[in-house]
Amino acid sequence: MSAYTDKILSFYRTNKRMPAYAEIMKLVGFKSKNAVYKLVHKLIEEGVLSKDSSGRLIPHRLIGEIPLLGLVEAGIPTTAEEHILDTMSIEDYLIKEKDSTYMLRVKGDSMIEAGIHEGDLVIAVRRSDAKDGDIVIAEVDGGWTMKYFRKEGDKVYLEPANHKYSPIYPEYDLHIGAVVKGVIRKY
Repeated sequence: MSAYTDKILSFYRTNKRMPAYAEIMKLVGFKSKNAVYKLVHKLIEEGVLSKDSSGRLIPHRLIGEIPLLGLVEAGIPTTAEEHILDTMSIEDYLIKEKDSTYMLRVKGDSMIEAGIHEGDLVIAVRRSDAKDGDIVIAEVDGGWTMKYFRKEGDKVYLEPANHKYSPIYPEYDLHIGAVVKGVIRKY
């Protein structure tokens, strides 16, 4: 990553927004907006930045690529050798539809048997439809929750992943807001 990229992404991390062209000009010490325009287009070509559907700059890679070394056995221990198989960007792995993706912090334990714990972050993609078995962010009878989406014939309901809780059958309405695509947990 270049010093220019570092300065732009550092601004983003600090201010929670991308800098405007005039701000980029000051950050990197350029004398003209035309030079900034060329730099931005070069960073877009390199995959560092992209533009959202409104044409605003967004960081494409906040986290650099991390080496993917191989597999680890979660069962019986086996001998393992370290081989760099590839590199992978965490962002590219988790986020496919950047404009419609967001994160939510989990509160509660109704999805614990699905491996989703209180305090985790879930990656969700805005969608109004879901398949049976998807984990969804849904509005049911005026309240929002995260559960498995279930469909049996014409009936739809939400199923928790904790045996202490009962399925939720909507009395009035059920609207899917998003489908969960990933979970992030920090130890």
